[in-house]
Amino acid sequence: MKDSMPAVPFISRKTALLAALGVGLFALGKTIYDEMIRYDLKGKVVLITGGSRGLGLAMARLLAAKGAKLVICARNAEQLENARMELLEQGAEVLSIEADVSNQNEVNRMVQMTINRFGQLDVLINNAGIMMVGAEDVMDVEEYKKVMDTNLWSALYTIKAAMPQFLSQRGGRIVNICSIGGKIAVPHMLPYSVSKFALVGLSEGLGAELKKDNVQVTTVIPNLMRTGSPRNVWVKGDHEGEFEWFKLADSLPMLAQDTEVVAKAVIGALEYGNNEVILTQTAKVMVALKGLMPGGMNSILQVVNRFLPKSGNDHKARRGREGETKLSHGWLTSLPNEASYKFDEA
Repeated sequence: MKDSMPAVPFISRKTALLAALGVGLFALGKTIYDEMIRYDLKGKVVLITGGSRGLGLAMARLLAAKGAKLVICARNAEQLENARMELLEQGAEVLSIEADVSNQNEVNRMVQMTINRFGQLDVLINNAGIMMVGAEDVMDVEEYKKVMDTNLWSALYTIKAAMPQFLSQRGGRIVNICSIGGKIAVPHMLPYSVSKFALVGLSEGLGAELKKDNVQVTTVIPNLMRTGSPRNVWVKGDHEGEFEWFKLADSLPMLAQDTEVVAKAVIGALEYGNNEVILTQTAKVMVALKGLMPGGMNSILQVVNRFLPKSGNDHKARRGREGETKLSHGWLTSLPNEASYKFDEA
């Protein structure tokens, strides 16, 4: 008696070709539709907080190439002027404003100066932010307040200041640069994660509520970026040890992204009106894993935390560049070292 074989469905060549054609037509149709609805940035007034260096500067360069009128703000007057001169040489129309975006009065002044100069404000990119690295037991309440002021409240201040103009011109776009740290609580970066979790919530909630007013909100979730920013992070506790692990993480391809790639993705999300964009496969996997097994992700992070530096006795916050070691300044960290000059973080 012969063994009976299960019937295998047969797909004809014609069916396969029709299926492939259908997929191709769908992709073509989507491409055409995307181009039809693409937001034209030429002549638009774009305000970028933290626009003098790092990702802010990288985005400003791309926006200048697209013909946008730029408003950049920062606290460092010298870096702000350097960025302004570079963008002017690129042919952009630029207004630079020295401002502390954690101060609501200065934010209101900045937005009013923008409207006075250009008569409009079309896009707000909330990019300003700071990082605080160290174990939780060396973080005082003041550290949480400082990080929240810059990473969360500043974004709310700018949005509140910009909304009357958006409503009067019946539309606008807001891009909030959040972080994978706003989806996954990263050990030894707790004040930062708390602020970014809050910013993600604010961004998503605003996206739901403001669409009726023709205001598109985009939530951006990047990984670490090779801007050279480790030099400027705030560090507490075991200063050298904390700075070493953070800078090494900023050098690893699986954890850190090329800043120009991030800038291009952010501007693309702005143009196509994406609600949310998670910029790396690593981040997508981590977010998906947390959704499927929240306890499992927490267990993984508990193990990771065991390999991070002990608290140390230094409760003074210092800049990362003050803790350079032979390892943190060696060949392993050559990429962020080079990036620090490219994006004016040196």
